[in-house]
Amino acid sequence: MIERKKPRTAKIGIFDVSHAVYNEQFPGLYDNFKKYHSDLVALVEKNGVEVVDFGMIDSSELAYDAVKKINGASVDLLICNMITYATSSVFAPILRDANAPMILTALQPLDRLDYTKASTFMQLENDNICSVPEFMGVAVRMGKKIYDVIIGTLYGDKEAEAELAEWCDIAKVLHDLRGARMGLMGHTLEAMYDMHADPTAIATAFGVHVPLLEIDTVVEIYKNVTDEEIAEKIKVIDAEFDMPEPKSDPVTSKLTDEDKYRAARDAVALDKFVEKYDLTGLAYYYEGIEGGLNREVATNFIVGNSILNAQGIPMCGEYDIKTCIAMLIMDRLNIGGSFAEFHPFDFAEDFILVGHDGPHHLAIAEGKPVLRSLKKYHGKPGRGASVEFKIKEGPITMLGITQNATGGFKFVIGEGVSKQGPIPPTGNTNTRGFFEPTTKQFIKKWVMEGPTHHYALGIGHHAETLKKIADVLGIESVIVR
Repeated sequence: MIERKKPRTAKIGIFDVSHAVYNEQFPGLYDNFKKYHSDLVALVEKNGVEVVDFGMIDSSELAYDAVKKINGASVDLLICNMITYATSSVFAPILRDANAPMILTALQPLDRLDYTKASTFMQLENDNICSVPEFMGVAVRMGKKIYDVIIGTLYGDKEAEAELAEWCDIAKVLHDLRGARMGLMGHTLEAMYDMHADPTAIATAFGVHVPLLEIDTVVEIYKNVTDEEIAEKIKVIDAEFDMPEPKSDPVTSKLTDEDKYRAARDAVALDKFVEKYDLTGLAYYYEGIEGGLNREVATNFIVGNSILNAQGIPMCGEYDIKTCIAMLIMDRLNIGGSFAEFHPFDFAEDFILVGHDGPHHLAIAEGKPVLRSLKKYHGKPGRGASVEFKIKEGPITMLGITQNATGGFKFVIGEGVSKQGPIPPTGNTNTRGFFEPTTKQFIKKWVMEGPTHHYALGIGHHAETLKKIADVLGIESVIVR
């Protein structure tokens, strides 16, 4: 019943380069180049992106004209298709002035020449790598960056196709960061110095806008939610969650009808709030006064936020906008992005519990997530419904976004494994995280990088992809190993 509010997509520009003299010398070569280029475009399009094809560039004049069109199209990623040898003059004007990050593809049609029939024509058709060194050397001289070179064959090359798919995913992240509306509501949880972030610095580094929002607006919406809307949301909650009897923790109880009703009413209000302000995501924290409606509303967001996370709207507690952005990045890579921190070690089995209270990404739950009523939220005011589940078993990736002494942002990235086993039945999400070479050694290396205590948690191993995103954004990064 839970689907994304909008599909993941991106706009990718592609142009191919060649040497005009070849086309004059060898009849039929140009038509073959056009077919090979169309086949590359089709490979890119199958990754759920929009392609803008700027055609063949084989002169500097065409390059200067193309860069205007490229910038006018506002693409998220630019692919220079090395269709054959080309002089760097057909590429340098685009590299110098294009606003989008660029990668090169050097995918030759044949996996090898047929040496019994080899000809100059055949060589030129497969000369995709020939001018890559020249292009890269010119990029260095111009002080510009080429972010990757994909080398392989055009047909049946699974590795090359996977690299193209990775860059399409990166483009989807860039697409949704640009102009994203990452709301802030309330204030930092008292005394958490690592949570503070300057909205202007956030906007500068990530290209997002940070609306500053009021809890009173959510409360006003909450007051006007209808019984019919609450009933529909309860249907979703009943379908998506288990509500078991409590286990060992006396703080928990079986989900009460009262807590389910309040969670559903809050969830409807949050949906309307997100729509009202066209939010891409929200980081919040608010306490309010004992017995006040503001406190009741603000402390019952967990279920609604978890549903929104699964719909592609990252919702993050404790006013942590840096982790909210990390969650957005992971979601647009389609790998989840749950709100997480480190919990107790298990030194006997060499793992650490990885999780948090509050909202989580339901799409990466192992099995059906659980709702429990909590009589108190540890360390925070309020009570009510809370989400508990384990992350899917298998490889996991963590992305923390922190800041250095001069205010610059830094990605702290790590990979581990989620394994089967019991978790504490506390109404909070946890998973058993195992790390190399030992969990203790990994965690020591992680904390020595100066992270915040939160990070986004996703499935699969994607550290190198996250590092590429940091490089494109011009942000410092480290993969902890």
